Amino acid sequence: MSDVAAHHDAVGLARTLAEKLDHLFNARPGGRPPSHEEVATSINIAAGEKTISATYIWQLRTGRKTNPTKRHLEALARYFGVQPAYFLDDVHAERVDEQLALLDALKEADVRSLALRASGLSQSSRQSIAKLVNQLRDVEGLGAADDGSPQA
Repeated sequence: MSDVAAHHDAVGLARTLAEKLDHLFNARPGGRPPSHEEVATSINIAAGEKTISATYIWQLRTGRKTNPTKRHLEALARYFGVQPAYFLDDVHAERVDEQLALLDALKEADVRSLALRASGLSQSSRQSIAKLVNQLRDVEGLGAADDGSPQA
């Protein structure tokens, strides 16, 4: 997350289209964000015609352009695997970002292993594990993770 996006989250401000688009670029699996050219090429191939340029994507991502067409938003949403509402609705974007963060965390083998081993346990046992994890996070100075679940 960029410094600006982190600041907006901290003070409860809505994120801009550029911040949301930048977040999607940086949240891509594979260790590196796609280039603007890669995104434009993929979108244009899927459309069967040139509908967007790498330069325009860069302009949207950097905030130099702020009013894309519905067609461009839909194409970008398809490319990144989100609904077009991601760019228009901050609540929807926040939910998607939480899911992306979870997927990112599950890339770590030990986190995935822990999650798989917890599968099938009772709700009470899973709550005990969550409580223990939060205690360990406190010990390590990380603070409790916000997993979106109600606190017991």
